[in-house]
Formats: sequence, structure tokens, C-alpha cells
Amino acid sequence: MTIFDSIILGIIEGFTEFLPISSTGHLIVASEFLGIDQNSVTKAYEVIIQFAAILAVVFNYKDKFTIKKIDLWTKVFLAFIPIGAVGFIFSDQIKELFSIQIVAIMFIVGGVIFLLVEKFFIPNETDLIDDVEEITIKQSLVIGFAQIFALIPGTSRAGSTIIGALLVGLSRKASAEFSFLLAFPVMSAVTAYDLLKHYHEFNSENLLTLAVGFVISFFVAYLTIKLFLAFLERFTFVAFGVYRIIFGVILLIVF
Repeated sequence: MTIFDSIILGIIEGFTEFLPISSTGHLIVASEFLGIDQNSVTKAYEVIIQFAAILAVVFNYKDKFTIKKIDLWTKVFLAFIPIGAVGFIFSDQIKELFSIQIVAIMFIVGGVIFLLVEKFFIPNETDLIDDVEEITIKQSLVIGFAQIFALIPGTSRAGSTIIGALLVGLSRKASAEFSFLLAFPVMSAVTAYDLLKHYHEFNSENLLTLAVGFVISFFVAYLTIKLFLAFLERFTFVAFGVYRIIFGVILLIVF
């Protein structure tokens, strides 16, 4: 992997991780386009840029990472349990799903679902929960089970959690924020697991490439979170639904 590859993938990870458009799907497509081999060095790089994205959440929501917010984090970790259990039990089967075709199909399916939810299932704005700390345990568990669909490449972890949150009565803003916070235990678990598997690749030979990816991913993710929330104050998720469908169709045609 070259420095140029590191910059491109760092930007893609940082920009797509918290948007409902599948960071994994975009990384798979970008790696295919750039001709990057899926080896241990690449996996180590993915660990680094995922860790950078986690830190972006922490820096954006420093006020949430305190002992005073134990009630909120109890709900967040309850929502983490379903994907943690299913992902651990069926990890080998999940790996077999990684292909451009599946990514493309799930992009389209997810896009259609976003359009349907926006048109038919979002109640009056005044009836929605706008403060992420007001979410109930039942709502957090429903969102957690919705997140399981993110194990299918191209579905999007952010997309599945946001859809789940919208369907149980959270506002667009609160849905996005709960998705950000839920990314912390999910991505921390994935990063820790991958770190144990690929720690030997963190050496001086790959240090510059890994460092560049880390810095790029962190700053892009940090800015993306802020811009995404500002976007949702004025617009809906329709644009993301349309983008997913167009991108999925292009993938099917090209690949």
C-alpha cells in the first residue's frame, strides 16, 4: 500500500463511517479500483483508520463520555449485544458474503428502504424524541437488533441503526447521534479483535502509511460528524437513499 492509497482510503473511511452509505462497501470498491491486495498489512491499516474514527466520536461527544451518563451508556451497550453476539458466532459465514455484487445489491436495497421510511413511516416532528438521552431500553434494543443487518456488506452500520431509530420514534438528529455513540462499542470490539490478529504488522516499515491513514481518517470523520448533523437540521435522508440506489446500480453495471 502506498501513501497515496493510504490518503484515499483514509478519506473514504472518515467520510463514510458515520453516514448511512456503508464505509465497508466503499472501502471494498475503492480497494478493488486501486488494485490493493487484501493482506495482513491492509487489515492492519483498516484497524488504524477505524480506531481514528472511534476517536472522532469521543472528541465530538466528550460530554457524553462521563460517569454521569451511565444510563445512556447502559442503553448503548444493550444495543451493542445483538450484533456482538451474532457477529462472533457467525464470523466465518459473514466473511464469505464480501463481494462487489452483494455490496451493490445491499446498496440498492438500503436506498429503497430509506426512501420508503422517509415517505411512509416518520410521524409528525413534534412526536419524535430529539434528545438521545431520552431513548428507552426497549427502543435501544430494537435499534440493536436492526444493527445486525449491518453484518451484510453494503448495508451500512450507520444506515441500519438510523433506520431502526427512525422506526421507533427518534428524530433524524437523535437517530444519527445514537448511531455515532453506538459505533463506539461496536468499532472498539472490531478494532481490538483485529489488532490482536494483525499487531505484527505495526512496525517501522509500515509506520508512515499507517500514520497518514490515521490522521486523515480522524480529521475527516470529525468534520463529517459535525457536517452531517448540520445537514439533518435542514434536510431528510432522501438524498442518501437516492445516492445508494445510483451507486449500487453503477456497481452492478461496472463489475
